[in-house]
Amino acid sequence: MPRQLHLNAFLMNTGHHEASWRLPESDPHAHVELSHYVRLARTAERGAFDSLFLADGPQLWGDLAQRPAGSLEPLTLLTALATATEHIGLIATASTSYNSPYNLARKFASLDIISGGRAGWNIVTTAGAEAARNFGLDAEPAHAERYARAAEFLDVALKLWDSWEDDTIVADKASGVWGDDRKIHPPRHRGTYFSVEGALNVPRSPQGYPLLVQAGSSEDGKVFAARYAEAVFTAQQTLADAQAFYADLKARTAAGGRDPDHIKVLPGIVPVIGSTEAEAREHERVLEDHIVYAHGVGRLESLLQLEPGTLELDAELPAALPSEEAIEGAKSRYTLVVELARRERLTVRQLIGRLGGGRGHLTFAGTPEQVADKIETWFRQGAADGFNIMPAVLPSGLDAFVDHVVPVLRARGLLRTGYGPRTILRERYGLPRPANQYVGPTLATV
Repeated sequence: MPRQLHLNAFLMNTGHHEASWRLPESDPHAHVELSHYVRLARTAERGAFDSLFLADGPQLWGDLAQRPAGSLEPLTLLTALATATEHIGLIATASTSYNSPYNLARKFASLDIISGGRAGWNIVTTAGAEAARNFGLDAEPAHAERYARAAEFLDVALKLWDSWEDDTIVADKASGVWGDDRKIHPPRHRGTYFSVEGALNVPRSPQGYPLLVQAGSSEDGKVFAARYAEAVFTAQQTLADAQAFYADLKARTAAGGRDPDHIKVLPGIVPVIGSTEAEAREHERVLEDHIVYAHGVGRLESLLQLEPGTLELDAELPAALPSEEAIEGAKSRYTLVVELARRERLTVRQLIGRLGGGRGHLTFAGTPEQVADKIETWFRQGAADGFNIMPAVLPSGLDAFVDHVVPVLRARGLLRTGYGPRTILRERYGLPRPANQYVGPTLATV
């Protein structure tokens, strides 16, 4: 079968553009309304997307004046969406810095069981002092330490998901034997960051464990992704940069003894769609006209770790900025934003306009055919296995993509026309069911 695109719908309240909530069509309260997310999930399912994704962080983001703030806890929301959909994968963001392996492994196993094998975990290490202070820390842990903790967290979670063999439940009414204790494997883990004794109190789930997704593109992030990730969400601005990232990550994965086809690279794209290119550009202009630049300056100064009042709207970025090595927060996003500004010699105002739609992800305005062309070019030229679709405005942007871009991609043979009878998410991503580490390869097939 010819190689086909993987599409994930990244759902963010009223849309990814920071001014989306100000449009007449938008509901400023939609970010906490279940009906809004049910509608979006069903639209993405209508487009036969592989999955949908919810970002998250254990802190109140940014300035409440800027855009709708706060969000529903994603595992709770996705459990509700599991009952409102039939096929689409459900990927939740959860932090390894501010959770414990046992509770989080149990929650993801529960979602996988409830959804019939559709759960995914976007693994983040959570940058920022604001989140750290919500958990009794004076400052965020160092970048390398966050990833060391994440690696041990994953190792423990994998032990927990494997702590039940697939055939542990006997359910023999005649003999009075419900389960086989010999097929339970307590982790008895003692490590640098965690001590976990007992087996999970949830059976091994339909996928074995959820699809493992990662979104960091720093050096530490790429090392972590090559070891664990099965899908990677990344931000790239140019085809050449995307090709370099793709080749590097695939090579690292192979060098670690994994099949490089078992890690899918999905760059983010913010499509602004019009029936003509001029119409698309007008949609983009309207959004940019609604940006409040004072909010953008503060956010950019925070990302660049500059003192408030450093940046001037109609000047370029200062020549002297912190080095990437000095950044303990979002290293890869810092580098992307600085390189974008330097490469195109953007003023701060222009840079804020470029970042307003996707925070550093590729933004593209055009007709459905032009959007499909961009996607196909990156897909066929070694830059992507699929895309993280990030509509600028919701729900209209997702409607436009499903109604007008998806048919073009299908006509080109790049996208399936529907789902098969099974609901297992990792099968949709072309991944095998993982063997139980306590048993061996005989349980690797479904």
